[in-house]
Amino acid sequence: MKTVVVIATGGTIAMKYDEATGGLVPAVSGDDLVSAVPALKDVANVEVVEYSNVPSGHITPKMMLEISRLADKHCEREEVAGVVITHGTDTQEETCYLVGLTCKTDKPIVTTGAMRGASATGPDGAANILAAVMTAACPDAVGKGALLVLNDEIHAAAEVTKTHSTSCSTFASPGWGPIGHIYSDRVVIRRQPLNLQRIHPEALCEDVYLLKAYAGMDAYLFECLAEKPCKGLVVEVFGCGNMPLPVKAGIELVRSKGIPVILSSRVHAGRVVKEYSYDGSAASLNPADIIMAGEITGQKARLKLMAALGITQDVAELRKYFDN
Repeated sequence: MKTVVVIATGGTIAMKYDEATGGLVPAVSGDDLVSAVPALKDVANVEVVEYSNVPSGHITPKMMLEISRLADKHCEREEVAGVVITHGTDTQEETCYLVGLTCKTDKPIVTTGAMRGASATGPDGAANILAAVMTAACPDAVGKGALLVLNDEIHAAAEVTKTHSTSCSTFASPGWGPIGHIYSDRVVIRRQPLNLQRIHPEALCEDVYLLKAYAGMDAYLFECLAEKPCKGLVVEVFGCGNMPLPVKAGIELVRSKGIPVILSSRVHAGRVVKEYSYDGSAASLNPADIIMAGEITGQKARLKLMAALGITQDVAELRKYFDN
């Protein structure tokens, strides 16, 4: 029987209600999670690795890179078919994306979690773990990049995002949809994610920021980052690449310091594109030599920039990672 390694990091899936604090707190180990799913014995030999037991808001990019390397280490073992990472949903899409970006294996690396704590009525954690292990053990999942499994849906790391604060169907891939589904008897995958990228830095560049544009935004935060100076900046702008004039001025200031700037859209679906040429559009920033993020969200563009800056600081070279 195949072996699947489950790397436990914490999150709601590993929490129970605490009367003293009046809310969910970390309380369940990875071994506890797996032992609560008897059906796993018919799918794979499951090994549990306890990496951490923290809310996903406590997970840092440095930890994400460590998890990626831990997954690679276990995937080097011939008997291991794939890896499952149990993780809180708040930053799960980011861990899934960075792991997929930086791992070396083609074996399935699947992240999963829960929207309901282990002590809730109708917890969803056990079903999600079973679905994730089934996916990690499935030959059709090989070469699909990192995957996020929740609510019996399989999503590609670059496309998926959290869309609801509490719903069990929170994860979606706007504009694309899931690449597959999990049924009681099998995993069905119907789509191959394209443009799977890999970046292998020795370490991430931590000093990278993300700003979200809003109506009436001024240049103050850009001035702060230029003065610091930071190592890189991602700006989520309107629509396909538009922004208030003070934001444009702020981006130009940051670029004048030699700091790379990535433009992404604050819209969940679609890519940034130089559709308009008026002052405040993406095209009006051509002299500033900005980089377009394509279809990935701002939080994922930040992680990619952190990884790419771990290899090069040259804007022309950085652009190649985002033009893929």
